[in-house]
Amino acid sequence: MNYATEFKKFATSQYIFSAVRITLAIVVPSIILAHFGLLKEYFLFPLATSFVGLTDQPGPFVRRRNSLLLATVCFLFVSVVASLLQNFPILIYFEIIVLGMFFSMLGVYGQRFAAVGSLSLVVMAIFINGHLTGNNIVQSSVIFFAGSVWYILIFMVVSRIQPYKLAAQMIGENYVELADYLSIKSKFYLPDPDFEKLNMQLIAQQVKIKNLQEDTRETVFKTRKIVKEATTTSRLLMLMFLNSIDLHEKLMTSDSDYRKIQKNFGDSGLLITLSEYLTTLANELTNIGIALQGGTKAKPLRDIDEQLDIVFGQYFDLRNRKLNDQNLEHFMVLRLILVRITDVTEELKMMYKVFSSDQKLAKSLSTGLDLSEFIPSRNKLNFQVFRNNFSLKSSQFRHSIRIVLALLIGYFISTFDFLGLGHSYWILITTVAIMRPAYATTKHRNRLRFFGTVAGAVLAYGMLMTIHSGTLLFALLMLNMILCFSFLKANYFWAVLFMTVYIFLSFNFLRPGNVNMIFKDRILDTLIAGIVVFAISYFVLPVWEHTQNLEFMQKSSKSNLRYFETVMEFFKNKDASLQEYKLSRKDAIIDLANLSDNFNRMISDPKNQQKKMEHIHQFVNTAHLITAYTASFAQYPKSAKDYPEIDFDGWARKISAELGRTDKILHQEKFDKEIAKESALQPEDSVERLMEIRRREIRENEISDRRDQNRITHLTELKNLQEILELIYDAAKEQRKGTEKLEPEIQSTIVKT
Repeated sequence: MNYATEFKKFATSQYIFSAVRITLAIVVPSIILAHFGLLKEYFLFPLATSFVGLTDQPGPFVRRRNSLLLATVCFLFVSVVASLLQNFPILIYFEIIVLGMFFSMLGVYGQRFAAVGSLSLVVMAIFINGHLTGNNIVQSSVIFFAGSVWYILIFMVVSRIQPYKLAAQMIGENYVELADYLSIKSKFYLPDPDFEKLNMQLIAQQVKIKNLQEDTRETVFKTRKIVKEATTTSRLLMLMFLNSIDLHEKLMTSDSDYRKIQKNFGDSGLLITLSEYLTTLANELTNIGIALQGGTKAKPLRDIDEQLDIVFGQYFDLRNRKLNDQNLEHFMVLRLILVRITDVTEELKMMYKVFSSDQKLAKSLSTGLDLSEFIPSRNKLNFQVFRNNFSLKSSQFRHSIRIVLALLIGYFISTFDFLGLGHSYWILITTVAIMRPAYATTKHRNRLRFFGTVAGAVLAYGMLMTIHSGTLLFALLMLNMILCFSFLKANYFWAVLFMTVYIFLSFNFLRPGNVNMIFKDRILDTLIAGIVVFAISYFVLPVWEHTQNLEFMQKSSKSNLRYFETVMEFFKNKDASLQEYKLSRKDAIIDLANLSDNFNRMISDPKNQQKKMEHIHQFVNTAHLITAYTASFAQYPKSAKDYPEIDFDGWARKISAELGRTDKILHQEKFDKEIAKESALQPEDSVERLMEIRRREIRENEISDRRDQNRITHLTELKNLQEILELIYDAAKEQRKGTEKLEPEIQSTIVKT
């Protein structure tokens, strides 16, 4: 691991930038209040600032501003209600039920509203018994409201000063994640790779890329300054993001039969060189991502042309020594892998050119696309959506019931005097922080929360016992706040650890000498909340991932069919809609990632809830292959008319029929015998006849030592095209056979052929 590069990735990321902004917004007024001796009386001010800051999710300026305003209103309302009811224990339970249901149900409108709802419940926990706020309701509510407004002012100022900063950081992060994707692929060429493990890593990385692309797409396409204003910066950012999406497709095209490649060329030494070169390209992509995040111009780290020449030199040497009529096809596959790597190299060089170009390139940029079609769909803000989700069929409604029940139990336990809890509201806060709609996610966060809290408490206790310098402790407080907010989205364990440290240090400044009580309360409250959350999430209306498999499989199957058909149509007719092709690509990648994400969560479910795991795994793998092979097919710059030797109409009917069979099985539609006949078609290709001619030439003549990297024979292209179509069909057929085994009631609709 290159620690310098990892530090740069972290130091220039949106997470550290946001964390510093929130930390300064909290610390600056805290220092001023402390200077005048008012911090203890007005500590709700920086507390509110931190809560509002946590609701500031990445996205377009308007949506971020509106969510901050909504959070401020919600926080004020909750603080007033909770303060008014703090002396009426019976009404507090009613308050938990009503507010808990309402604010947890806000999640039906997306993650942004889910964050506002969750933090509103945290505010309720703080004000629920007056432990922190006292009896002066008006004063505490006004102070809390002022702290919320303070963060909004900071947000408005920073957004005006740096309008492109967030978009640039998110686009840069796309390149960093693509670099990690390519780095994983490079390991397939190393000796004795663990294919299963690497495939799982690829699938997990696909999910990360999909989620990031969705967030970035919304931020870029709905930011008026980027879409509407014709500035050099806005146009170049748009170009870099669109290029990152195209590059993602190019990286997917490098999927091959790695086992066969290792078998045929594993001892040649060339595959190790290929792996090293792909690692170099990954480092260059990371370099571009860091430059975008940091707002600097990227310069190449190494001479990639020179390294590519070395790769080709080894290939040509191997070809001249080993090529014969028996392994011709193997060398064709290897040659096409080099073509794809060369395409990625050219894309990379073009990106560096963009960084160093003048304004003419930026001003010439025009996507020609209706960008509104590419923006992720969100539930509209109307009451009908909210009301329709009040059903046990809704996972969000089930989650709301669980979270209300957990809060009620947690609050009831907190009233037990024999426990001696001095900070009982931590039970409620921890409950809200841990519990998520998916059992697997809740289980994962529960474990990380406990271990992170214990580690952070031990570390903070050691600091307070050994460090007596107020200045040093304050510096550590700021550092831990920044690190906590930085890791909150990326690594929950470390976020909790640093959060625990800064909470200990904060309480030490407010009430010195209570470290033992804080240590005991923090551990005990976290343990109680964890046990309650585990029991509720497991036994009360759980939503197991296997119950959602069918829906995700249906979407993935349908989008892969549409993706293949639009790619084939575009290949046969280059005048076909480019937008339709790109939309189908977007949908296929999103649905594939959602399917993969659901499968990964299913692995964390209890064993008795991992239904049909082997067949679901097979479906996920074949879906990944179908998408990747279709992406390979889409990369051909020429059209069908340039390859009359291949029966593209026959292949289109054959593959579409096989993909359609899977779609029908998943939707439990009646079996159509005609579709089986279509999938059994034998396309009338003449490629094999040409291959036999080439084999005979190799047997009868010596291999010429041609070393033109750009020369690809027509026969090599033909064979590769045919192989890609065969691979798509084989993956589709394997997926269909696996789908037949999933459910008995689905099998009954199938006529065995």
